[in-house]
Amino acid sequence: MTALRLGILFSTSGDYGVLGRDCRDGAMIAIEELRGGCSIAIEPVFGDPGGSSERYIQLVRRMLQDDGCRHVIGTVTSQARKDVIPVIEKHDALLWYVCPYEGFEANPNVIYTGACPNQHLLPLFEYMMPACGRRVYLTGANYIWGWEMNRLAREIVTEAGGEIVGERCLPIGDPDVDRIVAEVAIRRPNFILSNMLGPSNHAFLRAMRELGRRDPVFRPERCPVVSCDLTECELPEIGFGVADGQLAAASYFDSLDTSANRALKAQVAARFGSERRVSSYFATGYATVGLCVEAVTRCGTDDPVKVRAALAGLEAPSPLGPLLVDPATNHANLPFLLGRISGADFVILQSRPAAVADPYLIRKRTIAQPRGAQPPLRVVS
Repeated sequence: MTALRLGILFSTSGDYGVLGRDCRDGAMIAIEELRGGCSIAIEPVFGDPGGSSERYIQLVRRMLQDDGCRHVIGTVTSQARKDVIPVIEKHDALLWYVCPYEGFEANPNVIYTGACPNQHLLPLFEYMMPACGRRVYLTGANYIWGWEMNRLAREIVTEAGGEIVGERCLPIGDPDVDRIVAEVAIRRPNFILSNMLGPSNHAFLRAMRELGRRDPVFRPERCPVVSCDLTECELPEIGFGVADGQLAAASYFDSLDTSANRALKAQVAARFGSERRVSSYFATGYATVGLCVEAVTRCGTDDPVKVRAALAGLEAPSPLGPLLVDPATNHANLPFLLGRISGADFVILQSRPAAVADPYLIRKRTIAQPRGAQPPLRVVS
């Protein structure tokens, strides 16, 4: 029997621990499911870096050197991904990265199953600008995710003849959003793109609710906050109902009505209770373990070079839809969904089918529709 020692490297504590816990739990559900029905002996090796760059490097080195792992599913932030990649490369291992990110990367030692900008940010703006207007305020976490997502947003808005009316970044986890909210109140954008992370984003959404109570112009139906990294697992942290009406783009929402998603949600309810919602982080962690194990099974070894080759043409079923990795970029083809927060859930408003990842935006589209025109998206519910 082929053995697969699988590193599970997520920060389940620290500023963005809620995201890491969902990634880890999704991976664990998949491992528990597969252990009973596949020819691979899966042995997970866990590490919690607590958001520390130094600990990420220490733990991934230990997994590869001491624990016998050749595959690591992990890291949440782009900073953490970039911290561990040199160690992954040194050992010619594979990092399986499950979170949405800012693009402009394609590493032969990384399999990207999280969405990149042509799968989240571009279709989001193709919807938002015709529907809401072209005066946009940008917020972000003060690291590569916030910087690059805001840079891309500036390009998109400028090329469409719009205006960036303000931009502010906060350190990861910093909840002091008063200056940002005050500036939003003065600048009066049509909508706000939030690329903040964890407690910063939660505090901002709570503050925007209060601003909307004082001035109806800033209620979600008139000036929504939109995001590409806000998921179901964070709604309890914000407070149920607090962010109702705000919008997010993702490749998956718990409310997807498909047989594959119903099966996953039944497993989650049995394991964690019926109140547990499944986020895109959870679902992608789950799907990525399945994809990795299927590739190892097909080639009969955990050799990273052979596993990477086995991914070519492999289409694995998943709650996100069929998961197919483009061998040209090592990125998964992923759908686009637009969701509106309602209580503990996202109501799916719009969708697009799975798109081939374009991490360097070689095929970037131009937004040219006048305000009020209907964007080319399919209404789901």
